[in-house]
Amino acid sequence: MSPNEGALFGFALLLLLLAGSMPVGYVMAAVGLVGFAVMVSPAAAFSMATIDLYTTFSDYNLTTIPLFVLMGQIAFHTGISRGLFHAAYHWMGRLPGGLAMSTIGACTAFGAICGSGPATSATIASVALPEMRRYRYDMQLATGCVAAGGGIGMLIPPSIVFIVYAILTEQSIGKLFIAGVAPGLMIALLFWAVIYFECKRHPHLGPPGPVFSWRERFASLKGVWETLTLFVLVMGGMFAGFFTATEGAAVGAAGTLVIALLKRELTWRKFTQCLNESIRTACMVMVIVAGAIIFGKFLAVTQVPSTLAAWLSGLPLPGWGIIGLIMLFYLVGGCFLDALALDILTIPIFYPLILALGYDIIWFGVMIVVVTMMGVITPPVGVCVYVVAGMSRDVPIEKIFRGSMPFLGALVLAAILLILFPQIATFLPGLIK
Repeated sequence: MSPNEGALFGFALLLLLLAGSMPVGYVMAAVGLVGFAVMVSPAAAFSMATIDLYTTFSDYNLTTIPLFVLMGQIAFHTGISRGLFHAAYHWMGRLPGGLAMSTIGACTAFGAICGSGPATSATIASVALPEMRRYRYDMQLATGCVAAGGGIGMLIPPSIVFIVYAILTEQSIGKLFIAGVAPGLMIALLFWAVIYFECKRHPHLGPPGPVFSWRERFASLKGVWETLTLFVLVMGGMFAGFFTATEGAAVGAAGTLVIALLKRELTWRKFTQCLNESIRTACMVMVIVAGAIIFGKFLAVTQVPSTLAAWLSGLPLPGWGIIGLIMLFYLVGGCFLDALALDILTIPIFYPLILALGYDIIWFGVMIVVVTMMGVITPPVGVCVYVVAGMSRDVPIEKIFRGSMPFLGALVLAAILLILFPQIATFLPGLIK
């Protein structure tokens, strides 16, 4: 079997097994192991898999994943998200679509202590959707903004996708975290603009809420101090060089635990639930990473990544045209594959090409996350949409997808701006020595 035939057969088998709803990590590991055995030898395949599994699960950098997941779980179970939404509502509720804009603001803030898009959507949905129902918001807009807003949690640090990208490309986790701040805020502003103009044109979609006094507005900020403290503590410490990303994850988890104890809202039952869910999520991510590394070794043997990179770089297109094709691939692929699985599967393929084209690897990581955000709200595998559908069972899922589409346009605009002005993502990381 030729290398190209082996790669095609491997991809076909991978997609077939994924279509059967088999676990992504196990599928990639199994296909990679069998493919490597066929292309090289069974003994070499088992030796490679053993070494890669041990290396992955003993990787010190991967400890950031369970720590940041635990940080988000404790924040969720102790009600920090309620304070964020309450504060955002007091400041923006009086605007057209103010409650929806408050939801985006709460998603952005909660993303600073939770690295998962679906987790952000689920957390904010439990707080925001009942309020928007009470004020007679159009549920297409309400559910769409919660689903889209959850994706911001993938870009605002700490981000699980950034951690995995950093490990696969051997980049600085801290620099990637810092790089996500400005694009994340830019996307939040674009989402606010979408909501404002939609509700300005069609006031019935999101009627303005009550006007609060300045005293009430400033009083509401007391619900933000926990998130602000954690963000400044973790990101400020990494930015100043006081500790690494891994140490920052430990500081953030410990800080969240201290705040939860001070609030007296963390019972023993909630704490054990946080630990169980954190272990389950972290193990899932680490198994996916390990499976992707094994599958990547199989692809390396077939030389498909280098061949594809050489073919794309040889196309009569400028660099931005090739980047556009890659982004289009991620946009289409995100409609059919889980976001994290798609990134892990394709980063080893496109990484050599980005290096050959001379683009900044940190910038490309931000671009991947932005396009991945599109995948979590596009059918048929828009995971954030399914999460919101589970929280609002009376709203048809196709209605939630339709409500997400205006935000998809904002994400496309954000990707274009990042291509035209890469400094949006690279300026802050450039300040770190």
